[in-house]
Amino acid sequence: MNLWRVLRRLLPSQAHKDEYELLPESSHHDSRPRARRRPHICLRWFTLRRLAILIVTTSFLLVFGVLLSGVPPTYSDIRAYEQALPQHDISLHSAVDAPRYLRFPGHLWGHGLNNVLQEAIVMGYLAHLAGRVYVFEDYTWSHLPLPYTVYDFALRATRIPLNAFIVGPLAGGALPKPDENAVQKRAVSAAFYERVCPRSAVHTVSSVGAPTEVEGSALLEWWVNRLSDLQGARCVEVDSSEQLMFDRFFFGSPRILTLLPGLSSSPILGAFAWSPLVHSAVARNFAILRPTDPAALYPSLRTPALPGDHPPASQHTLAGLVAVHLRRGDYKRHCPRLAQWRAGYMGVNTHPALPDRFAIPTNGSASEIEAHYLVHCLPSPRQLAQRLHAVRATHAAQHPGQPRLTRVYILTNAWGWFVNSVRSELMKDGWTEVWGSGDITLDAAQAGVGMAVDMRIGEGAEVFLGNGFSSLTSNIVMLRLARGLKPASNRFL
Repeated sequence: MNLWRVLRRLLPSQAHKDEYELLPESSHHDSRPRARRRPHICLRWFTLRRLAILIVTTSFLLVFGVLLSGVPPTYSDIRAYEQALPQHDISLHSAVDAPRYLRFPGHLWGHGLNNVLQEAIVMGYLAHLAGRVYVFEDYTWSHLPLPYTVYDFALRATRIPLNAFIVGPLAGGALPKPDENAVQKRAVSAAFYERVCPRSAVHTVSSVGAPTEVEGSALLEWWVNRLSDLQGARCVEVDSSEQLMFDRFFFGSPRILTLLPGLSSSPILGAFAWSPLVHSAVARNFAILRPTDPAALYPSLRTPALPGDHPPASQHTLAGLVAVHLRRGDYKRHCPRLAQWRAGYMGVNTHPALPDRFAIPTNGSASEIEAHYLVHCLPSPRQLAQRLHAVRATHAAQHPGQPRLTRVYILTNAWGWFVNSVRSELMKDGWTEVWGSGDITLDAAQAGVGMAVDMRIGEGAEVFLGNGFSSLTSNIVMLRLARGLKPASNRFL
């Protein structure tokens, strides 16, 4: 059957459109039976055959559209790397001298990378303070027993190994001196933990009753004391099904600031590093990032927070580059809600050493209050250009005689046409180059960790202009402070 015959069967027939018109009125009664009216032409079109063809065709187009986006990698090589980490040698974990583990099975999943990452950092820090081996998890988008799920009409990996995003002590990497040879103290994967800790050996402690409203340091001290009562338990899990250990209100409040000094000097944050996969993506795009020193693409894993000699952190920045976090998409709904809630910046973004503050309005109409929030949360291209102009001028005044800020990299989930409108505004204001997340070249594996690639660029920029309401911005600011970059190099929209 050729294509034309198929189309003719799908289109409504026009051959008998006048067959059932009414007869003209006559002066005498016509007793002949009249034909019944047929259903409307649109209703006649929906035959079972045509409906079946329509359903099959629509399903095919949807599947084709999803597959057109590509099949994500499974990162099987990185998973094999995790399995081969030296601490996963089961012979090192004998019953006589086995490490004591701490796992958080109620960890976040199905959320963005930065919500998951900020929680993992604090949980890993708690394990460190408690003297227990942290059990790290996959980045989990779905618990489906399949390698992929569908999100935004594209395939998405249900699980990605943590080492695709980060390495270092939080992901099972080596500990800094003096514990670099203490293999048994290194974090282990959840898969390995389940091998050495059968359910019969697991001791569960509930998070109910934890003082979640106190300062961050006091909260972790409470947990350390709580866990010290379980010295004889080899495998401990925290049940947070009834009460979250660290909820969004904790990360969104200044209470987290009391954790930063100890966290920055601990291996968890002090030796934090992006994965080689992330670094490979940054290095691949050196022509866009234009580092004056190649060391800016490969910063030392050691930071000034850890012992040893270190070059100035400024030597490892992308000179002349401003990285801007310009969130769109769901923020078109989220930012007006923040205005309704009278929300403030994320906790880390309220650090007293940072130069910018957000004043929560106490009066004004609803529209005025929303406009105040939107300029800081969802700025227009013109508003962003004005803000960057002010940041550039302030930076030039603070660093006389040094090269000016000339280039912009935009961390964004916005459509290309919006990025182009931003680029146009910035170029008119004298910026020489403006790039966005969609402009860099990534292979399939690098694209799967694209948010981490953007974060690495934001962390390494000479100046970072973030969204104070965002956890992504909060994490970048925390990493920049831990690396020893000047607080004044972190600005907000």
